[in-house]
Amino acid sequence: MTTSAASEPHGGLPRLTSGTLLASVFACFVAQIGLSIPAVINGYINKDLGTTSTQLTWVSDAFLVPVTLFELTFGVVGDLFGRKRLLTTGAGLVVVGGLIAFLTPSGGVGVLLTGQVIAGVGAAAIFPTSVAMIAAGTHTVRERAHSISIWAAALTAGGFMSPVIGGVLARIHHSGSPEASWRYAFLAMAILAALSLATTLALAQNSSAPQGRSLDWPGQITIAVALFALLYAVIQGAEDGWASLTVIGGFVIAVVFLVLFVLVEQRVDKPLLQLDLFANRMFTISAVVTVLGMFAYLGTAYDTSIRLSAIQEYTPLKTSIGFVLLNIMGVILFPVSSRMLQRFNPGWVLAGGMALIGIGDLVLAAIPATNLSIAAVAVPLLVIGAGFKTAVTAITVVAVNSVPTQKAGMASGATSMLRDFGLTLGPAIIGAIALTNAADAIASKVSSSPSLGSALQQFNASSKVPPPVKGAVNSGPLGANAIPNPPNPLKDTAFHALSHAYSIGYLVCGIAALVAAAIAAVMIGGRQHEHAFVAAPEPELVVD
Repeated sequence: MTTSAASEPHGGLPRLTSGTLLASVFACFVAQIGLSIPAVINGYINKDLGTTSTQLTWVSDAFLVPVTLFELTFGVVGDLFGRKRLLTTGAGLVVVGGLIAFLTPSGGVGVLLTGQVIAGVGAAAIFPTSVAMIAAGTHTVRERAHSISIWAAALTAGGFMSPVIGGVLARIHHSGSPEASWRYAFLAMAILAALSLATTLALAQNSSAPQGRSLDWPGQITIAVALFALLYAVIQGAEDGWASLTVIGGFVIAVVFLVLFVLVEQRVDKPLLQLDLFANRMFTISAVVTVLGMFAYLGTAYDTSIRLSAIQEYTPLKTSIGFVLLNIMGVILFPVSSRMLQRFNPGWVLAGGMALIGIGDLVLAAIPATNLSIAAVAVPLLVIGAGFKTAVTAITVVAVNSVPTQKAGMASGATSMLRDFGLTLGPAIIGAIALTNAADAIASKVSSSPSLGSALQQFNASSKVPPPVKGAVNSGPLGANAIPNPPNPLKDTAFHALSHAYSIGYLVCGIAALVAAAIAAVMIGGRQHEHAFVAAPEPELVVD
């Protein structure tokens, strides 16, 4: 391991400096802000860029997908080539991605998605590297737990402050159009990332641990292709049709490369993911619960973002209230969650958290979007936030406790990848379900109502309606809801179709969370764990 000369020895090992801790904490705070930024500005992005419904889903997942695909590999890269270098590279990529998104031209959805992908790659480098830099300089349970708790608090703060930052900055009018002001949120992300980069260069110590580490390129390539193809097929299915060649091809490619990934991982000396973990029944069960629960949570967050910003057309600042409610319990329960894990079986804690998410989602599913009051959704959002904080704190503990001590680090890394995969599935699947349902409902209404069909034909034939308005109305359910009536004949139909469709989204998330709760209670909570309790688990990636 290499360190800077400024580090002080601790039993012959380098000690974590305050500068390294600050750089690590600031970097993960910035990465978390980048992950959360789209939540409150989706409505403005939809109106300003005239996005299709599936393009709006990609705005969120374009950042999340790289985090899922590359997080484990970047952990190895930092060990091999130096963590300070990788942390600065990650921050630099977030700067570039944020600036590209800020400079998105009118109609330039592809430019925005490019910026999100680049920023997501930067975040994928930051999350594991910031933790590794802290771990490299802490050598007792107490000091590591203290430092990691500060790191986790920064993630919570990022998820809490990001919607407020986006909401406040989106009030700035750009070129006379309030809908175009969403770009300033990405500019703020780029500025914060630049400050993070400077902090790391000036204050952080370097560390590495190349012994016994190597890159598994075949594994990384096969799993990246498999997961991207799966997500592409799920997201595009709502727009291209589930029987289209591109969607079917996406699913086929996902299956083929997933099989190739398994074959590759069984043959390499140092695999990206240790598949023998899944021979452990308890770990496999915890993996299923992790994916279901994280899918339910971020599916809920995405559903809430679309409901408040794109359907009910709240301003970004008002939309941020919903995400403050979703995140504030993470702040309140921060000192409580670790004590719960020490007093109770982690399986029961996990089950209880998942149950709270499920209950909150079922309540939200019963509240139609026609109820425009933010107060109507306040309590269930608070309940879901409490459930997420409770559950996600227990996830790593349950996974680590299910394997022998010598495999604890391996189990923690695998759980991190599974957690991020579940998070990425949330917007993809909920968007596909809701948008397919809404599009079918609108088509059915138009075909069954001669007056509505006639009004739509006249609208499309009118020379007085600007092409961008026609394009938005005909681009999908969210586009049809974005233009007011008059002149838009589909406004009311689209609004009610979307209200019902995204209620189904909440229902799907609730069922997934309750299934996860039942599995955790029956298969994990009722069993005595054979391995020692881990008092200071790897902290969660907090999202909104």
